[in-house]
Amino acid sequence: MSVVIPCYNEEAILWASVTELHAGLSTLGRPFEIIVSENGSKDDTRAIADKLSRAYNEVRAITSDEPNYGKALRRGIEAARGTYVLCEEIDLCDLDFHRRALEILDAGRADMVVGSKAHPEAKDERPMTRRAATMVINGMLRVLLGFRGTDTHGLKAFRRDALRFTVSKCVVDRDLFASELVIRAQRYDVRVTEIPIVIHEKRPPSIHLFKRVPNVLKNLARLVFVIRIANR
Repeated sequence: MSVVIPCYNEEAILWASVTELHAGLSTLGRPFEIIVSENGSKDDTRAIADKLSRAYNEVRAITSDEPNYGKALRRGIEAARGTYVLCEEIDLCDLDFHRRALEILDAGRADMVVGSKAHPEAKDERPMTRRAATMVINGMLRVLLGFRGTDTHGLKAFRRDALRFTVSKCVVDRDLFASELVIRAQRYDVRVTEIPIVIHEKRPPSIHLFKRVPNVLKNLARLVFVIRIANR
């Protein structure tokens, strides 16, 4: 399995998070790789990622000069070699999600598992502003793009071969790439299921919530045009 982690300015927690995740994945009894997809960091994130790749055979570091979460996530997915791809967040590293998602994938009950922060049984311990933003964006995705579910952004696990075509058709990056991936998977009749997660972030977001709004709205408008109007 391939665990993909986009990273931007994460020098404070990168080493500890990856080493803890590596130890946890080692208990699952299956081959794995961790892909640290650094993107445009202004601190020592890139150097720490390189050091991790030298310290552990299972860790790979890839880099880009542009701070772009979606592009970093996509590059990590495209670089993945595992049968399963798990999309992680450096401030979560949720081994319990990995176990439950892999059980579903192994049993063939779904091709994509989404860890939902907004599931009725989820426990979201983030600040109120972050929870409200999740509710707003998911509501907009449902109304404007026909999204069927409770959440799109964050933890995911999927069969790489089943989602390869879906990834190739995605047109936006930054924060909405993850959402487009789930929405397109539904549109292409990929078997998608959600499971609740417990979310408690280790640090505040590396990019302030309100600074992300213009790009979110821009990419949302593009998605509406491409999917609803151009039907692509």
